[in-house]
Amino acid sequence: MNNYFSRISSDPKICSGKPCIKGTRIPVYIILELLAAGENYEGIKRAYPNLKDADIEVCISYAAFLTEEEAGVIT
Repeated sequence: MNNYFSRISSDPKICSGKPCIKGTRIPVYIILELLAAGENYEGIKRAYPNLKDADIEVCISYAAFLTEEEAGVIT
């Protein structure tokens, strides 16, 4: 992972080790689920006032990175 992903951390003591926005207990998957449900950046930031646009963007990039690395195909 490069420095861009330094905004994401994974600690077994926080959210069972799921990747979260660093310094929060907000899992990456929550942000992705909100985006998939049609929520916009402003709505997400209203729900999680500590987030910045860059935090949301890094969640999207992180998901893209993981899908590229996994190279799995859903059937």
